[in-house]
Amino acid sequence: MNPRSPTLAELQQVVRLSLLGVADDAAAWIAPDGLSPHARLAIYRNTATSVLVNALRLAFPALERLVGAECFEGAARRFIEASLPQSAWLDEYGAAFPAFLAQLPDIASIPYLIDVARLEWQVNAVLHAPDAPVRDVARLASLDDRTLGTLRLLPHPAVRLVHSDFPVDKIWRAVLEQDPLEMPAIRLDDEPVHLLVQRVTEGVDVIRLGRGEYRIATALFAGEPMRDALSHAAHADGYALVAMLLARGCCVEAVPASDNWPYHGGSSSCVA
Repeated sequence: MNPRSPTLAELQQVVRLSLLGVADDAAAWIAPDGLSPHARLAIYRNTATSVLVNALRLAFPALERLVGAECFEGAARRFIEASLPQSAWLDEYGAAFPAFLAQLPDIASIPYLIDVARLEWQVNAVLHAPDAPVRDVARLASLDDRTLGTLRLLPHPAVRLVHSDFPVDKIWRAVLEQDPLEMPAIRLDDEPVHLLVQRVTEGVDVIRLGRGEYRIATALFAGEPMRDALSHAAHADGYALVAMLLARGCCVEAVPASDNWPYHGGSSSCVA
């Protein structure tokens, strides 16, 4: 008895697994026609891998320049073998790449490389984040401090926070701008940086925050009421920070603390 022919969905699944190198079951359903099914699959598999490597190149351009094209491609191919894409949308592929790089001795021996990769992923994330309308927050000016303190600020999808022990913002800019004078002038032993990453009309802004401002912003983006968030850094000018976030459109709305928080999982989507 002839085996049952697979449905289109089943065939698509076995071809996908074959292209990703997980299995080779698709070969049974490919006509040789002058070239063996396994050889045909190998051609398509190499193409699929090249597409994923290129997706990582687009997401981590500064990192590639720092480590060199050959080193980057080698790391990317190892990552692809260890972490298959879960979505057909390639802009989402690479979230786990910085953590994977930390497992590679040659790259992990230069710690700031991992943090540059983390920053680049957040830049990529805000570039491709969905848009959201920003409500008119002028009404907040008429509220008293007690009422303001009970409000929670909903972060815009295209905003992230990044912390690093190294001046990764300077490194990132110097590499992408190919400034031969800036890189030697960067001191790796400078103080840690606390960064706000935001998509704007011109592209992406990466802005430094103070340590206290960063703690407050982290709490705000995690859904804490404004009063509680400000208490994380009483020495910082929290209200000035809130005004700046609102003026830049970093928050789409202010809601009472009693309302359901729409960002399930808290700050994980906003803070790296």
